[in-house]
Amino acid sequence: MDGGAEAGVGPAVTTVPPRGAPAGRIAGVAPRRLLVYLPILPAFLAFVVLLGYPVVLVIAISFQKMGLRELVQHTTVWIGLDNYRQILSDPTFWAITVRTFGFTIANVALTLLVGMAVALLLGAVSRWIRLALSIALILAWATPVLTASVIFQWLFDSKFGVVNWALTSVGIFGDWTNHSWFDTGLSTFFVITLLIVWQAVPFVAFSLRAGILTISGDQYEAAKVDGAGNWAIFRRITFPSILPLFMILLFLSAIWDFKVFTQIWVLLNQRPSREYFLLGIWSYSESFGVTRYGKGAAIAVVMVILLMLVTSFYVRQMLRAVGP
Repeated sequence: MDGGAEAGVGPAVTTVPPRGAPAGRIAGVAPRRLLVYLPILPAFLAFVVLLGYPVVLVIAISFQKMGLRELVQHTTVWIGLDNYRQILSDPTFWAITVRTFGFTIANVALTLLVGMAVALLLGAVSRWIRLALSIALILAWATPVLTASVIFQWLFDSKFGVVNWALTSVGIFGDWTNHSWFDTGLSTFFVITLLIVWQAVPFVAFSLRAGILTISGDQYEAAKVDGAGNWAIFRRITFPSILPLFMILLFLSAIWDFKVFTQIWVLLNQRPSREYFLLGIWSYSESFGVTRYGKGAAIAVVMVILLMLVTSFYVRQMLRAVGP
């Protein structure tokens, strides 16, 4: 008889691990899963510090009465939703909001239309013309926004601008000597739109060109054999194939054009009147122009909310275009 049994010791209890789980790994599953996220921890912390904290601070300021006095005295006056009530009850807010959406729609539509035309042109011209056109697009794309705004300000200057000189020299459009492009809202927004589209087209054109190059040439050959023309090929093959990419570019362009600030601010000599205000400029003017930081922060929050509502629609359309 076994000596352990004789001593009155009961049978040993053995823990059997679950089927399929190697012994020794059960206790370390959770920590090892957390290790997967360790490489992205620095980027996440940087995101929280650099973006999260300012966002929280702006939201907090939007619920405060903060002017120059409160800022100097380091006092905090909470007023709840008063800033938002003041904004939403102000007819100026609705006028500026409509202007912002109209401006965004016009710029996005022109950017995508011209970008698509340039992308198709890059595939239709010879190699050397394609190279020259690509270099010109890269130079326009690489020009800083501030620099491009100053250049356009010089180009459309009423006294020394090249545009007035060229139009007058041609003679077809009459005398443009001393014509001011920044006296009326329509001509001013024309120059601003021209600047924005000029800098935005290269990215859109190169992106769409890359998407077109991924389309199999067999599809085009089959369409030509069937007698399809250029427009039919574009409508039935090219555009449906690059539609997901097109939706992404539309989404990005809407975000960029909705928050345009530098171009308007520089072209109008840092003193734009209210007829040229967009939501971003109005927020800046209320914050740093008349030192109503609480109201300016509230305008910024409302602007972000509107942008999120609009872009959520585009995201749904983009996901629908991509498919399951």
